[in-house]
This record gives sequence, C-alpha cells and structure tokens, in this order.
Amino acid sequence: MNSLKYVSRLSLVLAFVLLPLAGCTTNEATGRTQFLPLSWEEEVELGNEAVPEFIEQSGGELPAESIVQYVREMGNELAAQSEMPDIEWEFYVLDSQVINAFALPGGKVFISRGLMAKMNNEAQLAGVVGHEIGHVTARHGNERMGKALLAQGVILAAGIGGAVSDEEWLQVLGVGTAVGGQLFLLKYSRSNELEADELGVRYMANVGYNPVGQIQVMEILRDASGGSAPPEWLSTHPASDTRIENLEEIITKNYPRHTDAGYYNFGFDEFKQKVLTPLSKLPPAQHGAAPAEGEKAFLGPAEFEKIAGITWEKAMHAGCKECASGH
Repeated sequence: MNSLKYVSRLSLVLAFVLLPLAGCTTNEATGRTQFLPLSWEEEVELGNEAVPEFIEQSGGELPAESIVQYVREMGNELAAQSEMPDIEWEFYVLDSQVINAFALPGGKVFISRGLMAKMNNEAQLAGVVGHEIGHVTARHGNERMGKALLAQGVILAAGIGGAVSDEEWLQVLGVGTAVGGQLFLLKYSRSNELEADELGVRYMANVGYNPVGQIQVMEILRDASGGSAPPEWLSTHPASDTRIENLEEIITKNYPRHTDAGYYNFGFDEFKQKVLTPLSKLPPAQHGAAPAEGEKAFLGPAEFEKIAGITWEKAMHAGCKECASGH
C-alpha cells in the first residue's frame, strides 16, 4: 500500500516536471519563456464562456452607450499598438461601484464605473485599459493557471489532496471566482504587475497619452484604500510603492518628453465631457456591496504553507526551470 502510494506520488511529480517542457513558449510581448497549459483558442473559449456571468454578477453593463462606446474606441486604439492587434478584443464597462478592472482570457477587458469615477483625465483611463491589455498580451492568466496547475500537482504528490475542501482548493490555487467549472481571476504576482505596467505604458504612450497617467492611477488606488479594506482591483492587482517607483524609472528612461507641454495628452476636458458628466446623470450603480468583514479572496503565504505543506515559492518553481525563472 505504501509502495503503491509512493509510486503514485513519484509518477505525479514526474508528470508535472515533464509537462512544462512541452508547453514552454516565448512570449512576443515580454520576451520571456512561459509554461502555458492552454492554447490561444482555448483561452478565447474560456473567456467567451465567462463573460455573460461576469457581467450579470457585476451589475450588468453600464446603461450609457456613449461611455461604453468611448471606452471601446480607446481600448481598440490601445490594442492596435499591442503585439496582438488582430484578435477580437472586447471592452466592457460594468455598472458597479466597486473599484475594479480586470481582463479575462482571450482579450476580454472590463472596467467598473466606480473606478472611472475616481479618475479625472483620459491618460488615467488609458493607463488602466492599457495595463489590462498588457495582461492579455503577456498571457498572464494562462501562465498563472499553469503555475497553479503545477502547484496543485506538487500538493497532490505530497498526499494532502484529500484533506482540502473544494473551497480551500480554490484559495490554494489563487482563484478569485469559479464560473462554469472554470477558474478565473487568478491573483497576479508582482512580476506580472510590473510587466503589465510596462506594456500598458508602452501602448498608451504610442497612442499619445501621457504615461504619467498610469502613476496617477496607482496613487488613486492607494488613496482609495484609506488604510482599511483595499479596492477590489488591488486584490488581483497588488499595488505598492515599488510599482510606482518602477513606473517612474521606466517613464524617465523611455519617455523623457513626458514633461514637455503638449507632447503627450492628458485629456482632462475630454474625460469630463465624455465620462464624468454623463456618469453624474445616471441612477446609482446596480452593484457595489462591500465584502463581508473578514472575507478574503485569497490565502496569504503562511496560510498556503499551512494547508499545502510547501511554500508558495517552491510550488511556483516546480517543473521547467526556464519557465519558473520567468516568474
């Protein structure tokens, strides 16, 4: 019995060591090697399946076609500057007061009215949308699923699978929600965030928006946390002074003319006219209840290690060394 269990565990470990070797690809946007368990077609299918339920659970689409169309036009303009200009991008504005923005697999980008209401210029909006486009082009969701899959294999190989409930498994895998049996909204690592920041800045600057808008968004989100529960966006997009400092370095080095008057655009008046004024005339958002006190979407490192019996860092670096070194 024990020998069979040992063989079973060994086989599982070998399977998850060898699996990434066949799935490592070089990402055009980042230049990194990644283990991607899903093909692009599967990502699109996954995203298509999730969109209706995500919209329904988030208060529906904003009942203001002019704002929705404005965001779509900006999104398509930014996406045209990306490494994936020819895919079928979709951009949605949610009728939710929750401060949030996220991307689903396959090029589906969402932003809430709650986050837009905190902004005061177009460059800030371009920063958020460009950042989410960056997550798609860097295929971070697919990559995190792959690393979660590897972590699951390591945990199962350790023989603890039967002791963990379905709910705990979702937390262990870093999953924000489950739709149609599929896993979405994986919590991004700091390295993922830095990559998406840099890609987003590249896309927005190429269109003509001042990249400083991305820093302004980070400051808005930091201020919105108020020292208590952070905005929902910070649950899947961890913010830090490190990210702001990194953005400052990137912008100073790569976009030195950001301080030249008129070289890049902020678009204060345009944003007020096309977003803030129409938003002020709408009825209250259909969604936006605060999470219950003490409720958490993800396990912290200590809680993960307690349940899994292995540190998250070791679990994330299981398998292909080249892929693991890509964060």
